[in-house]
Amino acid sequence: MIMEMTTSALIYYGVASTRGTSDAARHIADQLQTGRRHLQNSVSFGFAEKSALNELFAVADECKASNWDAQGAAPVTDDTYRIAYRLLEAMPLGTATPSIGAEPDGHITLEWYRSPRRTLSVSVSPDSDLHYAALLGPRKRYGTEPFFGDVPKVILDLVAEVTIG
Repeated sequence: MIMEMTTSALIYYGVASTRGTSDAARHIADQLQTGRRHLQNSVSFGFAEKSALNELFAVADECKASNWDAQGAAPVTDDTYRIAYRLLEAMPLGTATPSIGAEPDGHITLEWYRSPRRTLSVSVSPDSDLHYAALLGPRKRYGTEPFFGDVPKVILDLVAEVTIG
């Protein structure tokens, strides 16, 4: 079986985890993951994601001890780091790279910034909750979405609205 998928489809849709359990579903998921790995290793698509993953590691490492900010901050746990890592990996290839930081409650923050009135912040909790807040000109959007391995559509749409316009 030959499976072809265009680069643009892989970039836009990402590689979602399959909910299928058949041999065919697992084969398709494996082929999609292989295609994504090839694109990640390219200079065009892979560099930004690797940069974000390196920044995530540096932030998590710097903030892994209690009181990392000298003001009583909770540590960034291994669970929070793993969830944020999986979230970044699940982002479609070609997605703008977020800035990464830590919060005093031990959550990791991913931020996409275009201007003071066009920004998105996603806070990753150790419970796999994604708390988001966006300023889109005069409009505000905020909420919480669970993370089960696929980036919630509302967050993908907000990233696109902030970064592309």
